[in-house]
This record gives sequence, structure tokens and C-alpha cells, in this order.
Amino acid sequence: MACRFLSTFLALFLLVPAVARSQSQTVTSQPGGQNGIDLPGLESQAISWLQSLIRINTSNPPGNDVAAAKYLQGVLKNEGIDAEIFESSPGRDFIVARLSATAVPNPSRALLLVGHLGTPPTDPSKWSVDPFGGTIQGDYLYGRGAVDDKSMTVANLAVLIALKRSNAHLDRDVIFFADSDSTGDDAGIRFALDSHWDKIAAGFAINNGGRVVLKDGKVQYVGVQVDEKVSRNLDVVATGTPGRSSLPDANNAVTHLAAAMQKIAAYETRPEFTFLTHDYFDALANVEDNETAKWMRALEDPSRQAHAVQKISEDDPVWGAMMRNTIAPTILQAGDHPNAIPAEARGVVNIRLLPGDMIEPLVAKLQQAVDDSQVQLQIEQNAPPPAPASSIESDLYSTISQVAKQQFPGAAVLPYMSVESTDSPFLRERSVQTYGLLPFALADKDVLDAAGPNERIDLDTFRKGVEFLYAIVTNFAAEK
Repeated sequence: MACRFLSTFLALFLLVPAVARSQSQTVTSQPGGQNGIDLPGLESQAISWLQSLIRINTSNPPGNDVAAAKYLQGVLKNEGIDAEIFESSPGRDFIVARLSATAVPNPSRALLLVGHLGTPPTDPSKWSVDPFGGTIQGDYLYGRGAVDDKSMTVANLAVLIALKRSNAHLDRDVIFFADSDSTGDDAGIRFALDSHWDKIAAGFAINNGGRVVLKDGKVQYVGVQVDEKVSRNLDVVATGTPGRSSLPDANNAVTHLAAAMQKIAAYETRPEFTFLTHDYFDALANVEDNETAKWMRALEDPSRQAHAVQKISEDDPVWGAMMRNTIAPTILQAGDHPNAIPAEARGVVNIRLLPGDMIEPLVAKLQQAVDDSQVQLQIEQNAPPPAPASSIESDLYSTISQVAKQQFPGAAVLPYMSVESTDSPFLRERSVQTYGLLPFALADKDVLDAAGPNERIDLDTFRKGVEFLYAIVTNFAAEK
């Protein structure tokens, strides 16, 4: 494509730490039993740790992170690893533990392993098993957080313990960190960065947000998240004439809001391509089936682009969201009594912006589309920080890429822009080269199902994910 020069562009313009080591690295495999560690045995323990963590209900709201943090602190204590817990608000906290390479820390070289304790709320009546039971049925472990995101937290925990048990000679500190939420709320990463940066200061980090994509039983590609769309919320406020429902008035705030929300939902943004998404689709076309690859390559043809965008979006809604700003009404609020017409009705719209796009021009277009003087659109002032993408020229990205190619022969390794929000931008703002990588090989359905009832993870997939992450960390942080 026209943007094949991505690597050169990123090398020049994306943040590359001055402390980065030579790019020449030797990646070594980490079979079970190496350095005296029983890795298969550790993986079995990790499954039991994940079961126990799932059994602690940390649904947010309200969150019960302190119980989960204390459990992890106990596991680490049994391994001779000290862990500290810092409370941001009642019941909300984060836990941090460190394996030091030297007596005096060097934050610019340290590796931060990021996990999360909180989970989205769920309705137990919709599940076939107890969502907080940590139930194993057949080859699967069920429970809220089995994929998003307690599995990642436990994988990080297992890696830290593996390094400790193997007496690994580290050439950089490795820091275990788990906070309350993955989207940067005030009780999570913001609190940790603002109040306890010295505890987690690092030059590199691995977080969630990336994917090991399984298709037809085989890993198709490893998407390493280096950037993400920006989540912004828009308040939609409609006013009208209050009164009794027995005397309806055409100037009804509820109907103004309903009409406005319908127009906002129907508004179609135009496709846009960043350097990252151009390169992503260009490379993905090499491992996709012929029909899909044809349309991915057609994205560079102006005469076929619109049709190609439509076809690709129909094939995978994630791909569609990667190519445009998205708009989704999420909340409606009006009235407090069925017999009264309210003076005001409110809604919330969530907008996901492509990196670098501003929200104000889009809101102006939405206000024009609504075309109602009694409906005002107000931008919520809770934006995540503007942050550069992470470099694909860093030692950590190189290590991830090389280990991924060893673990999954024939799979592509691609820099990836996620459409979901993580707390990585807050780390990137602090010049931390942060990479999203959920290390478990999952099909698209597995990821989508994680948002609903009967969230589950295949036990063998979990084991292999721990091995994958352990290989990355040891190759990056341990002396050869």
C-alpha cells in the first residue's frame, strides 16, 4: 500500500527511549524444566490461582479489589516475594511486587507487567454455572474474568513466581502490578501514577489489548497493540414543557431526545486510514483467505475502497471499527414518575475516535444532523491523555515478535490498534513503551463471549499463554 513505509515513519516519529539497548538480540526458547523450574507444574498451580481469584467477586461497580489484592499478596508471600497494597478509595486499590536486578533501581530499563482485578458486572441468572465459582467443566474454566482480565493477571503472577523459583539472573527489574480497572478510572492507573509512580516507574510494559488470533484451530496472527482508539462520552440533553401525562404536549423532552438519539445513531462517519491500519490490513492480507485478502488489498484502490470497506466491515465488526470513528448511544434517562412529563431528558453517547482525531468537529456535525434547538450536545471532560503510539523499533517489541514466531510458526506478527480502551495511554504519556498482548490464543467468538454470560477459557490455551508470556519476559529481562 501507499503507506508501506510505516516502519521508517515510526522509527523517526514515534517515541523511542534513549535508553534502548542494541536491537541485536538472541531469543532462546524456554522449555518446561529449564533452570530447575517445573513449568507444567507451575501452570497447574496458576489454574488454581485463577479459580481462587474468580471466586472473589470484584464486579465494578462496586468493586472488591482489596480482597483480590490480599489474596495475591498471600500467594506472593508464600514464594518469598514482598508485595505492597495501596488503597485509592474504600475497597479499591492496587498491588505491586518487584524482582530487582540491582540494589539501586533503574526505572528506565524496568519491565512492568500490568493486570487488573476488577471485572464488568454480570447477571448470574444468565449463566449456566456460578460466575464466581471458578468451575471447571471438561476442558474449560468458567467464570467472570476467565478471559477479561483475571487470566492475564494470573499469567503475570505465574511469570514473576517462575523467575523467582528459577533464581533467574535479571538484567532489569520486573514489576508485577494489578489495579482495579483496565480503562484508566481514578481508582486505578491514574491513582497509581499520580500518587505512587515511584513504585511502578518503568521504561517498558506489557498490558492487555493485543490478541493472539485463533482461526480454524490455528494461530493466524499475533496482534501487538501499540495504539488504541480514544473513548469520549457525549451528553445529549433535551428540554421540553413539563406537565401531566393526561394532557400530552407535543413539546415533550422525551420525544425530542428519542428523535435526536435515533439521528445520532444513524449518522455514518467516513472511513479513515492511519499509517498503522494501512500497514495492518496490508500485512493481514498475506495470511487471510483469498476472498478476504482481495478486499483488503482493494482498500488502496480509490474506485473500490467504499465497497471494500463495506465488505470488510461485514466480515468482522472489529475491522470496521478500525477504519472509522464509531458512535454508540448507551444511556437514556428521563422522568421519575409514569404520570408526569419531565422538563428534561438526557442520554449518553460513547464515541471512539481514531488516534489523532478531535471530537469537536464530529460533535458539530452531529448537532447539525440532530437539527433541534431543544437538544444540546455536551462533551464530557474526562478525556484520556494524548499519547504517542509505542515504537515498533524497541527491544521489547522485537522480543515479542521473535518469541511469537517461535511459539506460533507461520503466524504473522502485526502492530495493532485496538478499538477497545485500556489504561496503556496513561503509561505511554509517561514515556513507557507499552505493548498490549493478551497471550492466550483465542478465536473471535471466545473474545466476544467474554463480555457476556458463560465466559470461559480453555485450560490448555491458558497453559500455553503462560508459557508464551514467560518466554517473552525471560528473553527480555533475564541475562543470557
